Amino acid sequence: MRGIDAFLDALAPLPDVELHSLMVVRHGHVVAERWWQPYHRDSPRLLYSLSKSFVSTALGFAVAEGLVDLDATVLSYFPGWDSLVTDPRSRSTLVRHVAAMASGHADEREAQALRAGNGDPVLGLLRLPPEFEPGTFFAYNQPCTSALAAIVRKVSGSSLTEFLTPRLYEPLAIDVHGWARDENGVEAAHFGLHTTTEAIAKLGQLYLDDGVWRGKRLLPAEWIAEATRAQVKTDGPDPDWRQGYGFQFWVSRHGYRAAGAHGQFALVLPEADAVVAMTAQSPNMQAVLDEVWTHLLPALMAERGPAGPWPTLSPSLPVPPGTAGPIPTGRYSPRRGKEFLQAVDLSEDAITLLDDGPPVTASLGTPGSWTTSGTHATAYAWSGEVLQVDVIFLDTPHRMRVTLDPGDATFEAVWQSPLVAPQPLARLGMPREVGAV
Repeated sequence: MRGIDAFLDALAPLPDVELHSLMVVRHGHVVAERWWQPYHRDSPRLLYSLSKSFVSTALGFAVAEGLVDLDATVLSYFPGWDSLVTDPRSRSTLVRHVAAMASGHADEREAQALRAGNGDPVLGLLRLPPEFEPGTFFAYNQPCTSALAAIVRKVSGSSLTEFLTPRLYEPLAIDVHGWARDENGVEAAHFGLHTTTEAIAKLGQLYLDDGVWRGKRLLPAEWIAEATRAQVKTDGPDPDWRQGYGFQFWVSRHGYRAAGAHGQFALVLPEADAVVAMTAQSPNMQAVLDEVWTHLLPALMAERGPAGPWPTLSPSLPVPPGTAGPIPTGRYSPRRGKEFLQAVDLSEDAITLLDDGPPVTASLGTPGSWTTSGTHATAYAWSGEVLQVDVIFLDTPHRMRVTLDPGDATFEAVWQSPLVAPQPLARLGMPREVGAV
């Protein structure tokens, strides 16, 4: 498909755009797929806010089974909080309002909600008086997603993973998944799901087919329509963020999408009967969508019948430029005082990163190529008098460059794209939990 090549060619020179995987599904069949080394087909990916669409799907199952009423108040599911929530707007906030990020709050309230709820973001959300009538104003607000997850857990008596396993994961054969947990020990619903590119594409296909998977209905068509239409108006600097918001799905200029920070996408394109799944380290998400609409969508629309074969190559992400040379072993200290890394240890065949958590060690292989060990990949080269080591955290979009100066045994460490939620490096891998393989 020449349209895919044109799409990738258009992305190549753009700053802040780096694809890690691409899967294109048309008429229910995979017509193109590619992973950029060191990522591969089975690599789980931290989805960031694309996790929200899986939470929405859990809510859809709960609604279909009569466990949750979209028109019930959030407070009604937590009667023990009745005396603690006094604001009339908060007391009248419906499940459909938080599903649409329309709790009435003027902006993000995650930090304030945690304080107001003594660590419970849902109680905190209800104790913070909204500035607007619920349902009338959009603000991307993480505790709204936390509320949906808490309601599903309350009515089902199970975790999100346990609830989704027989309803979604098993029917769709999603075998690789794990949900990071928050300080309360529950799934970080708004950003913490890890799964594969194929799983992202499967979720998109389920929605494209109005809730039917391989001839069997899993979700009502009515839920699909409600979840993916604009429930509330949105505003923002980029055109695809001004099309409205559904139930934890964004409406796009073409179709709709599940989306997570740094370019994790499930684009559902009914006009082309297609799904495009991508993982990336691409903070410039609008630029990616612009090129989809310019190059990829027209090609899909023009394709008559089955698409021709598209070569499944294994290109590589760029490695640090420079020359080969010996590894300067030893311990290195931060060049500019305290950093998020406290020290770096180099041996002849490994780099160890030390922060506030357990040490993280990754193998060093041949200069100028990626070496994978567990959930990390490294590449290194000499640039003048310093050694540059890139460390990719394979279960995430993120890459760190560590620049080491053997002259004074110091280092600098910089994220190519920053973590959305800073945390010890050892916690960046996919959690192993019930239902994860």
